[in-house]
Amino acid sequence: MSDSKKILLIGLDKAGKTSILLCLRGIKNLLSFYSLNPTRSVKVVNFKAFNSEYNIWDFGGQETFRKEYLDDFKKYLTGANKIIYVIDVQDSERYDLAIEYLENVVRHIRKYHSELEFSIFLHKFDPDLEKFNKNINEETLNSLINMIKEKMPEDFIYSVHKTSIYTIFEKSRLL
Repeated sequence: MSDSKKILLIGLDKAGKTSILLCLRGIKNLLSFYSLNPTRSVKVVNFKAFNSEYNIWDFGGQETFRKEYLDDFKKYLTGANKIIYVIDVQDSERYDLAIEYLENVVRHIRKYHSELEFSIFLHKFDPDLEKFNKNINEETLNSLINMIKEKMPEDFIYSVHKTSIYTIFEKSRLL
């Protein structure tokens, strides 16, 4: 018997949502990740794995699309089981914008009383990151996590994970 799951991938442009989608589909060839184009509007990908059918909605993260999604968010939430909100941990200059959009997404989820699993992926937390990007270190990561905690409602259930496509998608729970 097949179980169907609708998962929404949301975040700013260039956060790595489409790369995560490829990983969820089981694509392991790293060359597949180098030719990705920005997602325009919403792209829905359906596939089967582990006796379940997955409907992954990859939301383009450009500003014009973000406003459009929020204006009609109830439509996108219908039937959703999970939202994965993606923040590019290497894009520290846009942390404030990413957190602002996160707040808006959570506000809309609460507005429509949607009961679904909510995860935040601190993405592109790649091996040896601190060696190659001196702006990203444990202090930066803790600061970002604190920004998230400050903005999330106390009664809102969510988890935060460090993720990377390297070593074939790795996820470590932080909260």
